[in-house]
Amino acid sequence: MAPADAERSAAESYFSPDYTTARARFREAARAAGARLDELPLEARGPAGEPLTIDIACLGARRASNVLLHTSGIHGVEAFAGAAIQLAALASPPQLPDGCALVLVHVINPYGMAWLRRANESNVDLNRNFLAPGERWKGASALYRRLDPLLNPRTPPAADGFYLRLALFALRHGASGPRQAIAEGQYEFPRGLFYGGSRLEAGPRLLLDWLQANVAGAAYLFALDLHTGLGGSGAETVIVEPGSATPAAELGRALHRLLVDAAAGQAAYRIRGGMAGAIAQVIDTAHADFIVQEMGTYPSLAVLHALREENRCHHYAAADLHHPARFALRDTFCPASPRWRARAVNRGLSLLRAAAAWAFRDEA
Repeated sequence: MAPADAERSAAESYFSPDYTTARARFREAARAAGARLDELPLEARGPAGEPLTIDIACLGARRASNVLLHTSGIHGVEAFAGAAIQLAALASPPQLPDGCALVLVHVINPYGMAWLRRANESNVDLNRNFLAPGERWKGASALYRRLDPLLNPRTPPAADGFYLRLALFALRHGASGPRQAIAEGQYEFPRGLFYGGSRLEAGPRLLLDWLQANVAGAAYLFALDLHTGLGGSGAETVIVEPGSATPAAELGRALHRLLVDAAAGQAAYRIRGGMAGAIAQVIDTAHADFIVQEMGTYPSLAVLHALREENRCHHYAAADLHHPARFALRDTFCPASPRWRARAVNRGLSLLRAAAAWAFRDEA
């Protein structure tokens, strides 16, 4: 086997076929690495009635001054790549100086991973669910209201001229307006895409409570959240979230990446209710950096269409895990290509190690 083929095969071996397998492998790898394990159980169940948990592995100091937090699966079906990267990280964890810790949060939305959905058991997009104190779970943009019949048809999956109809809408309103309106988050259409919920969901609440109890004393936090779907196939986009303490240019040099600065308006769209702001509230440290790593898969319209069809399947077709729309969504966010999977693991590990070098630099 050629070296490149061997590397791809090794990277692909970290991918799991389903949530239950991924969870068992994560917990086994965490124990083998000497990590402390916690589990946060949810009331929701998987397709076979199996329990669903957010699992957390901690390496290093119990009350660390410097913490690297790596999270996966806030958008359920996107967890396949994140879980693979975390397995690879546990197989060869970064060096942890005294007083430092690596925290791996495995699948924030286990329902979504188990059922091959981006949303959780309440159809909530969890990265639109972390609203700021005093902010109400209300509202949707005027453009989203107009797009609702097209985005969220009350019918099972079927061909209905979606691409042409969306193109005509974009001609009338411009391309950037609909993109922002669709992706920013909405709180009026409970069966719609990018629904942010009506209250803080159980999974987010459990995670924030755990972070407050276990990480709140840290002097510095580096949070790295792994996503897939945004960008061209195999392309990596690294976004600095608003509220990060380190200027984007300085952080980019440290991580050896050209970063997208969301606070400067460089991201493809803005969102309401993102997780980074809520973590900043509960950790309450003056020094924290928040990074999103995106692994691109398919063009944005293809991703949106896959989300739309799975959402129709979930609400208006049989609740069948094996519906083609569910498999199409999984393959949209985790392509089967060995080359794509190798790139995802290698780039995920590379950024995690660069983040560790930056987060622990003063303690080494």
